[in-house]
Amino acid sequence: MKKNVFNNLMAFLADLEKGKIHYTLTHHRENALMINIVVPGERWEVEFFDDGSVEIERFISAGEIADEAALSELLAKYSDQNDGCLASLNAMNLEVSAEYQAA
Repeated sequence: MKKNVFNNLMAFLADLEKGKIHYTLTHHRENALMINIVVPGERWEVEFFDDGSVEIERFISAGEIADEAALSELLAKYSDQNDGCLASLNAMNLEVSAEYQAA
């Protein structure tokens, strides 16, 4: 990373700490460092690239809260390993839809 990119990154992290905003650092793309930030109702992904560019993606909640019943739907939709998820749901005594069981 170029020095000014590093300085910008460190200044941003200092701002987060000053604001008492929790963050984690991750690395998913070549030549970039990602800061994951979770604040009430939002999640931010901020990436600092070695060329000095910055990308920010914000995920904003619609404010809807689901109960445990939504777990089977979410796992069915996004899981690559349905069998393990099905066992997990059964262990929690959650109702598993027939559609999910057939997946």
